[in-house]
Amino acid sequence: MSRFVLIVLDSFGIGAMDDVSEVRPRDIGSSTAGHIIKKNPSIKIPTLEKLGLMNALGYEIGDHKKSESAVFGTSNLAHYGADSFLGHQEIMGTTPKVPLIQPFNQKIDEVEENLLKNNYKVRRVGEKGKQILVVNEVATVGDNLETDYGQVYNVSACLDLISFEDLKDLGHVVREVVQVSRVITFGGERVTLDDLLKARKVKNDEIAGVDAPESGVYNYGYQVVHLGYGIDKNVQIPTILDNASITVSFLGKIADIIQTSSTRLFPGVDSNYLFDCLINEVKDIETGFIALNIQETDLAGHAEDVARYSDRLELSDRRIKELLPVLVEGDILVIMADHGNDPTIGHSNHTRERVPLLVYSPGKEKIEIGLRETLADVGSTVADFFNVSKPQNGTSFLKNLNN
Repeated sequence: MSRFVLIVLDSFGIGAMDDVSEVRPRDIGSSTAGHIIKKNPSIKIPTLEKLGLMNALGYEIGDHKKSESAVFGTSNLAHYGADSFLGHQEIMGTTPKVPLIQPFNQKIDEVEENLLKNNYKVRRVGEKGKQILVVNEVATVGDNLETDYGQVYNVSACLDLISFEDLKDLGHVVREVVQVSRVITFGGERVTLDDLLKARKVKNDEIAGVDAPESGVYNYGYQVVHLGYGIDKNVQIPTILDNASITVSFLGKIADIIQTSSTRLFPGVDSNYLFDCLINEVKDIETGFIALNIQETDLAGHAEDVARYSDRLELSDRRIKELLPVLVEGDILVIMADHGNDPTIGHSNHTRERVPLLVYSPGKEKIEIGLRETLADVGSTVADFFNVSKPQNGTSFLKNLNN
């Protein structure tokens, strides 16, 4: 058996999905890859283009041409909206439930009641309708201010005052009674409750939460777990591989948001560091599933910064070129995204876009795997590759590669 390597260039979409006019009108016309190349035609991404980026995009731009040797396809998003967490759960073979969009103050009564029922001490801070909860004087519960409003709640804590294991228990109590896509439960050291409360903000007159970066919670000893709505790790490909004693290695944000019993976890954000770790893992692992998320592309999209996005793509392109010679016959590399984040569209949130599927396997050329209806086809292909039980959702495209 060989290695299946997955690289998720976070937010690198290739064009608005057909349903955006109905479900997400502000994303009409979005194309993260297309607009970045048009805005910066001198961008140097020859490896991605050789692997079929322009083929997946569907058109050429100036000197950026389609590849004659590419193995490629595209994929729609099956999850609701355009969310990194749900996108990655989908990639791993899950069909996420459709979450509700509810600002925290629409659920604050139920969350408070469940916390009290579980013997937590709770008090409210802020004006009615714009409140957050303080729990045991060590943590706060409120809206996430960094993603689409009403879709994510944060449980933020001082890890000098509560252990991370106890904090996860608190997060699960919140998760039990809410239907938003994520409850992000995290904490940091050298942070006080006063630091958290000083970073409390209200947006749009209804979104109330703690500005996590401003609070300092990320600075020292940061730990996090993402608790998703309707997510069962037991039907996802990492757990299936864990149970089959097949090596799993996660790098970057994937290590934070996908559950596995593997200890080969390399969280982090710096792209160069993560590519170093990836290449070392490929050299070290003879058989296994190795998955990397490059988050700095997404951060540039949120900042609406075409130049920074271009720079992170160019770096990724150079490092992928270094990776290719390390792969041997039988290995498969898939490069994809989880949604879009078009820095030119006029807002700083994710965009609901199709994503590229660029496939490299030594000896394979000129293969089209078509438009896939769900990112879960990747997880199903991983299962097929390792001959293990299929995940909850998805159709393998391995046979397309072996024809």
